[in-house]
Amino acid sequence: MSLTVIIIIVAVVVLIACAVAARMVAVRRHELQERFGPEYERTVEEQDSRRAGEQELRERQERHDALDIKPLPAAARDRYSQDWARVQEQFVDRPDEAVHDADRLVTTLMSERGYPTEGYEQQVKDLSVEHGETLEHYRAAHDINERSARHQATTEELRGAMVHYRALFEELLHNGDRPGRSPA
Repeated sequence: MSLTVIIIIVAVVVLIACAVAARMVAVRRHELQERFGPEYERTVEEQDSRRAGEQELRERQERHDALDIKPLPAAARDRYSQDWARVQEQFVDRPDEAVHDADRLVTTLMSERGYPTEGYEQQVKDLSVEHGETLEHYRAAHDINERSARHQATTEELRGAMVHYRALFEELLHNGDRPGRSPA
């Protein structure tokens, strides 16, 4: 075989290897985007590079996979639904307290499902793996709850916080499946 043929073969093999590697990166990126939803872009933007953001998301996924996340039995779902109804009822007379109670209820529900609740930032990271679509609701509700603790939230904002908490509450309550939506 001539040197020219060998060089052409090596070049073709290198091109094929590069194409396969690029395809693998694209597939992994697509899988992360699908899994994390809007949280993918948010995390990538917060990091120094796309690679660093994707590594952060993979680390979240590994941590999440090690957790013992479990579905709620029907009796527990009923109990939480009743607790949520009581929190909503108190909103009329005590909106600040209702929002604080909604936050505590969501945190308790997270804990019972098996999510660690050691701090808000870690909660967000852990939730992002399965609940990326509703995470903005949780962030907005948490922000309003903190402002409410400083008496800086309006009643309309507090009402919005209840709606935001409800979105995550429902998803956690129904084991990640929103009512009326078939599991993926």
